Amino acid sequence: MNLLRGLTARYARSSVVCGLFRRRSLHTNVVETLRERNFVHSVTSDDIASRLQKPVAVYCGVDPTADSLHLGNMVALMGLLHFHLAGHQALPLVGNATGMIGDPSGRSSERVALGQNTLSKNVAGIEVQLERFFRRGTEYAARRIPSLDPESLKPVRILHNADWYQNMNILTFLGHIGRYVRVGAMVARDSVKSRLQSSQGISFTEFSYQLLQAYDFWYLYHHHGCRVQLGGSDQWGNITAGTDLIHRMPFSSTLDDTGVTSEDNDAVAAKAKGDEDGAFGITIPLLTTASGEKFGKSAGNAIWLDEKRTSAFDVYQFFVKTADADVERLLRMFTLLPLPRIEQ
Repeated sequence: MNLLRGLTARYARSSVVCGLFRRRSLHTNVVETLRERNFVHSVTSDDIASRLQKPVAVYCGVDPTADSLHLGNMVALMGLLHFHLAGHQALPLVGNATGMIGDPSGRSSERVALGQNTLSKNVAGIEVQLERFFRRGTEYAARRIPSLDPESLKPVRILHNADWYQNMNILTFLGHIGRYVRVGAMVARDSVKSRLQSSQGISFTEFSYQLLQAYDFWYLYHHHGCRVQLGGSDQWGNITAGTDLIHRMPFSSTLDDTGVTSEDNDAVAAKAKGDEDGAFGITIPLLTTASGEKFGKSAGNAIWLDEKRTSAFDVYQFFVKTADADVERLLRMFTLLPLPRIEQ
């Protein structure tokens, strides 16, 4: 977590602050922790906090459109880290299938299609970063939260959505999944409406992206007991497409009904089948400057997590030079500093 050093540099020099670090504790309910730290933009149900009193599986996906994650991705991953530290099962998902399609959310033009070699290289780079992020994030938390026992936490499981698409053909997808999705709802989503109104328009490929992300949530719900999806605020339409599909599309363990077979425990799938209303989504505010400018690859101002793209010194300098108006918000999101100290 070296990039956090720059952000905390102006606060971490005194023994008083070090003591506050050690006294930092976790909320019993992770949703309250996320709210306090300004991670919550929208939720699909106000009932979510009460439904997360017991550990559940939570996923957050990232498409391998580059060989490195950036600071914008890290915001959502910090949200997932909070779930991990609170004892939930964290499922970071690498979209090596959806990455071939391209998410139209937040874009005014279509993404450039990735070749297989580029995609494989990107997946490999992101896998390494995800493993390192959760390992170092847990170590960072263990040094500052006395009550945290890293050995008691559920191991983070990095998944790939190509695993459940590789044996599915287009007829299976349309015949067994597409029939449960309504075109009116698809067209009404902001990511689609904005593109339909533009001169660029939207291709069927990108239009169908939301179906794939919806099925990801459906699959993880039934085969991994996943109850919550995290994503940036621009992912609201894709996330609600998933909760809607979970409510509409019944579960069956047969290949004929779902197009895939599962190697997971049948008891997990059976439990998911009996809890059809237990799918939730949480969106997290996008990383922006005080002026509202978005950070990220699409915006052209990404701060990469790969030192070959953005050096550790440059990341450090980025945080040290952060405008005063942004400091409190970034400290809440990117550190485990106690909130009273941040407010000072």
